[in-house]
Amino acid sequence: MDETEFWELIDATRGAAEGDPEEQADLLVERLLAFDPERVLDFARHFESRYHRAYRWDLWGAAWVLLDGASDDAFDFFRCWLIGQGREVFEGALHDPDALAGLLGDFDEEIDGDAEELGYAADEAYEQLTGTVAPDLGIPPAPAEPEGTPVAFEDDDELARRYPRLWERFRD
Repeated sequence: MDETEFWELIDATRGAAEGDPEEQADLLVERLLAFDPERVLDFARHFESRYHRAYRWDLWGAAWVLLDGASDDAFDFFRCWLIGQGREVFEGALHDPDALAGLLGDFDEEIDGDAEELGYAADEAYEQLTGTVAPDLGIPPAPAEPEGTPVAFEDDDELARRYPRLWERFRD
């Protein structure tokens, strides 16, 4: 599976799920079950590498503004959700986290920003296909700390300054 196929699968399942992250995860498992186990692992490698790329302080700050706070776990689930939004939103957010204010359409705090299940879709499909737990993917682990400069999450003035568009749209 190449990168284009990865993103096509993400886009197709998001569209079919009408943006519902839980439904998207279920659809993703269904579609991955049509692949052989090695292609499922390829998908998992693509997902995991993007998940690690998004482990950045500036993106965590954006998640904090969007979600009105984001614990370690909430940020993990946010990164899964961000991948589930597709290539344009994901890459746009990595380029400029504040751009999420314009990249996101409607944002429902009840369902958006959290897609924990997406992070487990490949593992679930692999286990259903093989009856065993997925092996190590052979990619470097995430760094111990997010990349970049830490963000003072509790400082509203700093958040408003660093993420003016997100702040205006989601916090004002």
